[in-house]
Amino acid sequence: MGAEYASSTEIQDPFVAATEFFTAMTTHLVSGEALVMTHDALESYLVEEGRELQRRLMQAHLDVRAAAEQRVDVRDSDGVKRTKGRSDTTRRLRSLVGPVVLSRILYQAPGLEGLAPQDAALNLPPESYSLGVRRRAAEDAACSSFERVVERLRQTTGAAVPKRQAEELVCRAAEDFDAFYLEREPEPEDETLLLVLTFDGAGVPMRAEALRKATRRAKEREEQDPRWPRKRLPPGKKRTRKRMAMVAAVYGIEAHPREPADIVRQLRPVQSVEERQSRPRPVNKRVWARVAASGSEVIEQGFAEALLRDPEQKRRWVVLVDGDKKQLRAVRKAAHELGVEITIVLDVIHVLEYLWGAAYCFHRPASKEAEQWVTKRLVMLLDGTDASSVAAGMTRSATRQGLTKRKAVDKCAKYLRHNRDHLDYATALREGYPIATGVVEGTCRFLVRQRLDIAGARWGLEGAEAVLRLRALKASGDFDAYWRFHIATEYRVNHASRYADASPPNPIPTPRLRVVK
Repeated sequence: MGAEYASSTEIQDPFVAATEFFTAMTTHLVSGEALVMTHDALESYLVEEGRELQRRLMQAHLDVRAAAEQRVDVRDSDGVKRTKGRSDTTRRLRSLVGPVVLSRILYQAPGLEGLAPQDAALNLPPESYSLGVRRRAAEDAACSSFERVVERLRQTTGAAVPKRQAEELVCRAAEDFDAFYLEREPEPEDETLLLVLTFDGAGVPMRAEALRKATRRAKEREEQDPRWPRKRLPPGKKRTRKRMAMVAAVYGIEAHPREPADIVRQLRPVQSVEERQSRPRPVNKRVWARVAASGSEVIEQGFAEALLRDPEQKRRWVVLVDGDKKQLRAVRKAAHELGVEITIVLDVIHVLEYLWGAAYCFHRPASKEAEQWVTKRLVMLLDGTDASSVAAGMTRSATRQGLTKRKAVDKCAKYLRHNRDHLDYATALREGYPIATGVVEGTCRFLVRQRLDIAGARWGLEGAEAVLRLRALKASGDFDAYWRFHIATEYRVNHASRYADASPPNPIPTPRLRVVK
């Protein structure tokens, strides 16, 4: 049983060129020259020649489509009928297997852009690069520099893409990110799981025009300094070249009650396999980062994602933060606007950093005494001692000892007092809440630093945002679903929306099936 087109247009077999090329390949593979090839040379031959065979097959298929195309009634989205159809127009497509050309009928009307139903049937993009090339560029750009993307495309596909065009393809690939997550149906989760939201920031080195206004002005003042450029910056100073990207993570996790001794043991540099495996793992984790949006906007997006997962607000919402004042204000505002009850927990690792700084005012760095000092105050906080009492104790001790270098002590005490409402670790441990921002810290490292904050990198705003979106899709395991959504969106925007009733006519007649003996 087989099927073939019954078309009024008689054409020569379009697959002749592909068949001849395939025959030449098989002839070569049994030749004496091929029989002495090493396996790597054989692989290279098959990959390179096989790509040309695929290109010829694709070209032949497009020729079949062109021969089978029939004239149809074409009306645009405004109802204007396209009365003139030109059959001598072509489209060039740079595909994964190489350049091909499509002949099709272009329907025109005075003063209006032409419409080609064949383009809609193939869902061709506006540019000459195929959606397959766009996907390959997007996946490579999420992991490698744009120079590497260009080189990889040249080595593994039939498309030669210059760097600027590669960047444009990557930006096009990521443009439906927000729409995808707005329309996505979240996976069902167990209502007994905690719903955790966590946020942090990471700097991205930017070109001058992509910096925020305040940073750009600071950079201009720095460059006008007669001492510029300095070989080394003074202690504590940083180059004004970064724009902060806000990183977010939302996930579910099983409640895991612990004792203070468990936390102290988990903070050791070396843990047993049993200890690591006993901790529950995040489920349905979604992570993302934005450099174009403000921190408040990202936090609002985080709460919107959480509300999709728990629309009736039956679960316990836990928000992990590092104590940044602007971040805390944005978190409280978002929770208030949604009318959701949240539990804010301050990251214990950030607390430890302040405690270690204070400990070095009393004891020699890296000494056993400093470690004991930090451990004692950490256990006090984990046991439920009020943070203000811990802060008062260290400042009194510094005063009694007459410390002259006590800046880190006062800084730690101030941090504890200002965040005392979010340092109820005793309740958090009893209820099984997470108390460390390891998930978002790891996300900052993976999404931002490992790709964007690398030596010599300077980003434009659009390119940085696109790469962050693509890395987020990869990290969240949503890339394949996103790409299906992106292809459907491309069809709707580039083709369906331009025709009456958002329905491009089918230019290929339905094939008549007949038995082929």
